[in-house]
Amino acid sequence: MTAELTRGQNHPLPRARLEIRVSAGTPVVAGATLGDENGTIHGVERVVHPGAPTLPGLEVSRQAAADHRLAVDLDAVPDAVHRVSVLLALPVGGRGPARFGAVAAPFVAVTDLDGDEVASYTITGLEAESAVVALELYRRQGAWKVRAVGQGYAGGLAELLADQKLPEAHQLAASIHEAVASGLARSIPAPPAAAPAHRPDHGTPPRTGPGTPVPPASSPYDPQGASAPGPQTPGAPGRHGAQQPYPGGPGEPATTGQPAAPAGGGPIDYSHPRRQNTAPPPPPPAAPPAEPGQPARPVAGDATGWSMEERLYNQVWGMFEDLARTTAAYRSAVDFADSRMEKELDQVLSDPRSRIGGQGDAAREGARARHGQLVAQAREVLDRDVAQLVAEAEVVEPALPAAFARWDNPVWHAYRVPMEIPMALRLGDLHLPEADRIRIPMLMRLPLERGLWIDSGRSASLDGSFADSHEMRRLGLETAVAHAARLLAVYPAGEFTVHVIDPAGAGAQALAPLVHSGVLAAPPAQGAAGTADVLARLTQRVDLVQMALRGGAPDALPPGLDTSQQLLIVNDFPHGFDDRAVNQLRYLADEGPAVGVHLMMVADREESAGFGPLLDPLWRSLLRLTPVADDHLADPWVGHAWTYEPALVPPGSQVLQQVLAQVAAARRSWGR
Repeated sequence: MTAELTRGQNHPLPRARLEIRVSAGTPVVAGATLGDENGTIHGVERVVHPGAPTLPGLEVSRQAAADHRLAVDLDAVPDAVHRVSVLLALPVGGRGPARFGAVAAPFVAVTDLDGDEVASYTITGLEAESAVVALELYRRQGAWKVRAVGQGYAGGLAELLADQKLPEAHQLAASIHEAVASGLARSIPAPPAAAPAHRPDHGTPPRTGPGTPVPPASSPYDPQGASAPGPQTPGAPGRHGAQQPYPGGPGEPATTGQPAAPAGGGPIDYSHPRRQNTAPPPPPPAAPPAEPGQPARPVAGDATGWSMEERLYNQVWGMFEDLARTTAAYRSAVDFADSRMEKELDQVLSDPRSRIGGQGDAAREGARARHGQLVAQAREVLDRDVAQLVAEAEVVEPALPAAFARWDNPVWHAYRVPMEIPMALRLGDLHLPEADRIRIPMLMRLPLERGLWIDSGRSASLDGSFADSHEMRRLGLETAVAHAARLLAVYPAGEFTVHVIDPAGAGAQALAPLVHSGVLAAPPAQGAAGTADVLARLTQRVDLVQMALRGGAPDALPPGLDTSQQLLIVNDFPHGFDDRAVNQLRYLADEGPAVGVHLMMVADREESAGFGPLLDPLWRSLLRLTPVADDHLADPWVGHAWTYEPALVPPGSQVLQQVLAQVAAARRSWGR
């Protein structure tokens, strides 16, 4: 039976191997400190945090997330440790909330490896605090207990660590937040909670959540192999709390059709502004089973939503979560099998009588056989779940609208310029090595909440091929053109405008589809003068719209100001950029999305190293994508490293030119 603790209460822990599950409703940093009998921390090596996620007996996530699972093995904790304090903190330097009083009360649960709760605690009463000691696991007379603490600190992590008598408290807090900033920059935010996907049983693996059993896990967070700063996680609805973009379109009022960002820095409400007080209709009834005893055949749009588009969006995110969690279960089971075999082999080697001879060989063979059996069972479950998801993907993919579809989908051959913007846009596909035969569409919510960075740095692709810097720049710009064309195609006529800065004119060939179709606002700007002119005009637009919105007079904009959404493509950065231009670019990246000005950069970060740390905030503010397959993105549930593949036009296809021709014709009819 679960013990629901209040502040100060304690409860015995029945076993040594546990999970601590955190649900905060907003991305938080999770960590733990190892203290002595008095709670003193003897050095930074006794703190486990995203920058140093593992210590003997403890493992935490490498990034900030709304939900965490901390792995705990109290038998592996050093004998000198008598207190393990679980810490939560809000990330600093981002656009999220700055105090716990602005978000829902965090919930913390201690569970066993089967997912059964041992004790839980809802941390209430927080206001100005930005860091809190949630729980304390402490050793008393050889037995371990958990105590609900709930001690908050308005001074953040630095004050919390200093209170535990850590001399390097401020330096460690700064390094933790730096590690978290890199993690947030490449993490994929969860879809908005306003439209949770309800997925009846079609044989797909069930969603897990707090209290849902999962296989035993010794490492619930798989290490992130990528360290490049940059960007966030599909479609990235709302993790970073971006402000409301200024809506475009002729005659459209500035506050119509989009929910505004909360003034207190809380999570953004993505629900439809005219449907705030009603629940979405249920999903359509499931198809009957093909045969008695068999799971029902998958159905496209099998999720909640007001329209088929919304249902498909929720269904895709449901598939994304299902694959993430079933893979996490498989990896956890394999880790458990590995640790069990290592323990059994250690026991054999520790006994001199069984090290050699037939008895030792038999024990080792038995340990390996049990390991193989556990792994085979886990793989069988994974293969079953993946097969069900593949079957679902086979019916969902052909049903996707153009904004969600690949370029080779037949829906593009029937393309017509839309009358309203879609919910999201497909930027590519995601997959995991354990389930390579299924691709999950990476959907980005619209309007864009942050810019895009197409990383053209030299890189070895995952298939072993290597592209030099010239080839990577070409591939990067082609990827940017494909994304820009898709954005132009999914917006109504005249509601999306694209500008291009190509200082050296090196991207003429890749930019040809945009230039020749006539969809650009002006020819690509070249040279330092052209760069300065475009940046000055867009910076002025941001200033004017911001002043109008802050003054409560969105209709008081100058006559002739283009109120459509603006996209600036920058190629070959930092060539042609002086210090003033760089500052203007940073300003557009930070302030532009809130008023409908978006940035798409094709750049190699190493080439801008001469600017030093000045550009670090710029890279962190952009969602990093790659022109070749790369595993640098993480899901918001368990933090897997997913392989991203860009959404490119198939070789030899003319679909891009055909779509852009229709967009250009529609723009001419609007006088654009």
